[in-house]
Amino acid sequence: MVHAKVSSLDLKGVLAFLVSGCVLLSSAIVPARVAAQQLPVLFDANERLPRPDLSTLLRLRFLTTTDFPPFNFADQTGRLAGFHVELAREICSELAIEAKCQIQALPYADLEKALSEGQGEAVIAGVGVTTELRRSFSFSRPFMQLPARFVRNAGVDIPGNEVASLAGRPVGVVKGTAHEAMLKAFFPDVRSTGFADRGAMLQALKEKKVDAVFADALQLSFWTAGEASGHCCTMMDGAYVSEKFLGEGLTIMLRQDEGALTAAIDSALAAISRDGRLQEIYLRYFPNSLY
Repeated sequence: MVHAKVSSLDLKGVLAFLVSGCVLLSSAIVPARVAAQQLPVLFDANERLPRPDLSTLLRLRFLTTTDFPPFNFADQTGRLAGFHVELAREICSELAIEAKCQIQALPYADLEKALSEGQGEAVIAGVGVTTELRRSFSFSRPFMQLPARFVRNAGVDIPGNEVASLAGRPVGVVKGTAHEAMLKAFFPDVRSTGFADRGAMLQALKEKKVDAVFADALQLSFWTAGEASGHCCTMMDGAYVSEKFLGEGLTIMLRQDEGALTAAIDSALAAISRDGRLQEIYLRYFPNSLY
């Protein structure tokens, strides 16, 4: 279950082409293996973010859930684990406040109320940023984005692995979704074929009723690598994001009166992202890269 969607990005070390508001991440100037595993760095290397003094902070309680793997879940021992959980711990380490940090799990539906009532200081659970939520809460800078990707049936004769080779071919997408709107807006040369749900779309891909599909990269990466796909299909080149269609990105939600804490978390996220620690956490939970 994905609670958040994503926006535009700046992929460090990878050529980015801006195409009518949609960003194509190309591996043209780096080895394919490096590009496939590279997590986009969303903080400018020259930007200096202020880090407020947190010496008077009593505690920092991160609120999360256990139903959003691989971001946050309970492992076999019942211990909280996942990308978000490790990132929260790394933020506390970067800010040198480990002794003041706690991570608590709640049902997703209770997170907003719990934060409002002071049961925690920050929510790290893939909450999608909306105009309505911004009226009541503040958000950190985005630290990760979930692009859209094309997946092709490996048994279909498609020349090359570039998306341009799909021109005139049937491409599956779930009807009524942001991905359908994005596909039609940015890839008018493909034959968009709508399906009622993700399961029907992927089954059609396995049966070669469509040559490829366009959907969330997170779900597609696990599906293509898993048994459910029967190893029928592979990712095509290019990871695509659009703020208009897919939102801002994964962030941390805080109360609006926590300006100093928000700034401190932004500073920590920048440091963790720039020096490769965020990439290390990413690779533990996303061995099949989203990019």
